[in-house]
Amino acid sequence: MASVLTFFSFYLMLFSTSFTTINGVFSNQSPMEISIKRMEKLTHLHFYFHDILDGTNPSAIRIVGPPKKSVSGFGSTFMIDDPLTEGPEASSKLVGRAQGMYALASQHDLGLLMVINYAFLEGMYKGSALSILGRNPALDTVREMPIVGGSGVFRYARGYALAKTVWFSPKSGNAVVQYNVSVLHF
Repeated sequence: MASVLTFFSFYLMLFSTSFTTINGVFSNQSPMEISIKRMEKLTHLHFYFHDILDGTNPSAIRIVGPPKKSVSGFGSTFMIDDPLTEGPEASSKLVGRAQGMYALASQHDLGLLMVINYAFLEGMYKGSALSILGRNPALDTVREMPIVGGSGVFRYARGYALAKTVWFSPKSGNAVVQYNVSVLHF
């Protein structure tokens, strides 16, 4: 009788867990049908990034300097809130802001680590953002960086940004960079 009772208790304990519900759900998978209903779009964006390090109102500031023995500037880190405009002129229409940071991450060339959100302020993209996380070999004529995500209209975004320096001042470090962005999103 004891073995039957032990077996019954074990059986009840083992299978009763499959019938319990938990109020807080850590994860839940959605059926694949949802992704079929929403069509993925390809959006192309074109804008100019203004990185201003000097003057009375810089849009980029160095927050970490290189070690004293560094010749290349390796380790320097900049926090940015750069304007994004329709045209290359600073007076051109403001369409967004590049907010985040970049750092000199290479000891051998001018390779930057870019950790930046492009927060859009105009039109149908107002309130939406794209996130870049990647390497920017700044001396290359055209650089490709990955779009790793987004928010708002750009939820579930993925794609790439092509950057080309339009103007650079070696004296101040100020630069204007043209961006052509291709992004897939829902």
